[in-house]
Amino acid sequence: MFHLQSERLDIVPLTHEQLLLTRSNLPAFEQQTGLAPSAIQADDEFFAEMADAMQNFWLPNTRLYPDLYQWYTNWQIILKSENRIIGNIGFAGYPNDYGETLVGYMISKPHQGNGYAIEALRALVNWGFTFSTLKVIKADTTIDNKASQKVLTNVGFRWVSASISTLHYQLNKF
Repeated sequence: MFHLQSERLDIVPLTHEQLLLTRSNLPAFEQQTGLAPSAIQADDEFFAEMADAMQNFWLPNTRLYPDLYQWYTNWQIILKSENRIIGNIGFAGYPNDYGETLVGYMISKPHQGNGYAIEALRALVNWGFTFSTLKVIKADTTIDNKASQKVLTNVGFRWVSASISTLHYQLNKF
């Protein structure tokens, strides 16, 4: 199974079939892949966003682009020491005509503040930039999400603009 590794994490992109299984029966997916049971703790807004992404982005696009599924899927962030899913990360699609894509991530509340988001984001950014088609990775975060802003700046993203409630960051390939 394709995955990225960092010092403390395995970062695993889910195939179309794995997405279907995680949607219908996450404990069965965890048992099938030898993972300890997870209990992601996040705000209700996160779970609503995940359900929307599953239905309207991940499942349709991993079916349409099976050879590029890593760009269109949810990647599980697995803490090696616990062999447990502690978060999610992923791109918002294959780079567009300008070589840009968007990234998003989340770490379960009990595991926040340990640098896992930074570690996972660095691994995904490094993987993404191995593709000549990717030139810019963008990320958005709310103005009040200081932790996410810190993650982005620690990985090298720079603030580029703001809207009413959102800060926009980007990382250019050099």
